Amino acid sequence: MANIAFVTGGTGFVGSHVVEALLDRGTAEVRCLVRTDPKWLSGLDVTPVRGDLSDVETLWEALDGVDEVYHVAGRTRAPTEEAFHAANVQGTLNLLGAVKHAAPNLSRVLVTSSLAAVGRCEQTVATEDVPLRPVSRYGRSKAQMETALTDSHQMTESYAEALPITVVRPPAVYGPRDRDILDFFRAVQRHVCPIVGGSSARSLSLVHARDLAAGMVDACRHPDAANETYFLGSEQPYAWSDVKQAATAALNTWAVSVPVPGPLLGLVGAASEAWGRLIGTHPPLNRDKAREIRHACTACSSEKARQDFGYAPSIALDAGVAATIDWYRAEGWL
Repeated sequence: MANIAFVTGGTGFVGSHVVEALLDRGTAEVRCLVRTDPKWLSGLDVTPVRGDLSDVETLWEALDGVDEVYHVAGRTRAPTEEAFHAANVQGTLNLLGAVKHAAPNLSRVLVTSSLAAVGRCEQTVATEDVPLRPVSRYGRSKAQMETALTDSHQMTESYAEALPITVVRPPAVYGPRDRDILDFFRAVQRHVCPIVGGSSARSLSLVHARDLAAGMVDACRHPDAANETYFLGSEQPYAWSDVKQAATAALNTWAVSVPVPGPLLGLVGAASEAWGRLIGTHPPLNRDKAREIRHACTACSSEKARQDFGYAPSIALDAGVAATIDWYRAEGWL
């Protein structure tokens, strides 16, 4: 068992679940990069490190003596390509440069990518060997990040050659603390279930944040997972009708399935983005996300992870959705 873990993005949705998984497994010290607000880390037995991924000297100090690194930080929405690149590509390179300097002999670095890096895919269910053809700015930044791991960057060796790196690509993630899927549950509560594409096609991989966090720790700690890439999703893709059934049961209500044509989704994304500019935010459903929903692969196979290190998500969709909705209600979000 690793003695010291360093986590970026620990204050966020997925990262906070990773921190909890590490603490549950008895990790001696969990250091977390924190800009200002500890958010979901409040009350947890962690060592906060004040700074961000642009503060290289802070990273050097934080990484001293570290056994494993969980790089979960990143931007999932941003108004420009440059903003995505700065956070998801350059931020990752800054971290790996610091790891190479301060902790070159650590056991593993886990880097979080995304199914969005795949984009257009000839297969209905993506596997790790499909080419990366992202359709969104977010997806492109994650694909560029993965490519940067194997680029020598004018050095004698790439980071993938110099460090034991494992890349994970989660699909859509849900669970307590997530705000992106909240609007879907709010719509179902109002008896409307928006569906893009067919409701019965099994074309959607979903993973509960706790299952994902457990899989990330397992991947980081298994010797066979070094220098490999994995999808960590559900055992089988879901249909939108499955998600609707789980949501209506948890909310004890009914909902009408409302098909959303692709072009209309694009218009809604554009309108939502325009409204966001007026109020100073960048909404979860924007033009970039609409392109991703319409054209990118949304299902992936976790078979490689199952074979290599026994990845086995344990939270059934109905139970996971019910627990998530209970949490939303307790927090006053729903």
